[in-house]
Amino acid sequence: MSQDEGRGERAYKLCTYCHGEQGEGRQDLASPSIAGLPEWYLKAQLTKFSEGARGLHPQDLGGMKMRPMARTLFANQNDIDAVSKYVAGLPRPQLQPTVKGRPIKGQATFQVCVSCHGENAQGNQALNAPPLAGASDWYLVTQLKNFKAGIRGGDPVKDPTGASMRPMATALSPKAMADVVSYINLLHQKQQQQPKQ
Repeated sequence: MSQDEGRGERAYKLCTYCHGEQGEGRQDLASPSIAGLPEWYLKAQLTKFSEGARGLHPQDLGGMKMRPMARTLFANQNDIDAVSKYVAGLPRPQLQPTVKGRPIKGQATFQVCVSCHGENAQGNQALNAPPLAGASDWYLVTQLKNFKAGIRGGDPVKDPTGASMRPMATALSPKAMADVVSYINLLHQKQQQQPKQ
């Protein structure tokens, strides 16, 4: 283990109570799975929490818990870099779907998402669009609701990428959110069934 890897693992100890030893997440604590997310995305979100672009809205209880943690890591930029690299290197957990929607309906809705998140919901760093396939499905629904309500992405100056999601979420009903997330779950299941190359 290199010195940097050791630093990230040590820094991650702070995160394990909510996100789990392997970054698998805990729905009961509103803490999503983070293991295996891209390093650029993890850094971006930690920076947003630290700078108040996320986690300040009083209805964002999960985000409000995250903000002081990010600020602790941000006290030393090397910890942000190291913990992001460490978490990105953890294997993605196999999560059980919890959202019950209609994937066929969700497939049609998802076509709007393809231009940023990709045909297989794999994400696109150039557009700051995270991967959605394999994410905690309950968290995706929560974030769609937060975007729609302006709890997240409500300030385009502080969070321009979050603000770009808001119009997409505003068009979705609660049923449509469940449908599109169910389709993302289906995409992930199909990817898992493909033979490894």
